[in-house]
Amino acid sequence: MISEFRPIIMRANRLLGAALVEHNFVKIEDLERANERLLELLGAEQIRQSTVLGILAYELKVLREEDVLLHLADTESLGLVDLRTYEINDDCRKATDLGAAWATWSVPYDKEEGITFIATAYYLSPAVRSYWEKQLGTTAIIWYGTTLNIIAEYLEKLDKERRASAVAAASA
Repeated sequence: MISEFRPIIMRANRLLGAALVEHNFVKIEDLERANERLLELLGAEQIRQSTVLGILAYELKVLREEDVLLHLADTESLGLVDLRTYEINDDCRKATDLGAAWATWSVPYDKEEGITFIATAYYLSPAVRSYWEKQLGTTAIIWYGTTLNIIAEYLEKLDKERRASAVAAASA
């Protein structure tokens, strides 16, 4: 699955890293170390860990993810969402491409009157926003910030549900 999404993973992380440096969240040296680690993880086919933001925040500990979210709320007027407490729209659940969601750290979670709501940990990456705009076509998008962990928990839960449904269908 990772090879299919490698181009968007690389572009999303490259542009996110540039934005983090531009906004003085990290130093270029730290970003270079994170990029090297990202390449290792991609080589090992570990899509779940293939995130510059996660490497910077949780491995190198040179950034706090919360600081990025506060910046987005303050400067971009981006709302924040906790998917653990939100009832995800059934159509969105069914349509979620797990590979694309992992690659972009973004999840369409609701749809109302032609507007799609997307939770993302990668809003600072123009590649991510562009990717979803192309995927959704003419649909208007309202973006919300969230953490990597919240995205990961949701995607793991969705994957588990899909696997359980497939097993149930196969044994029926």
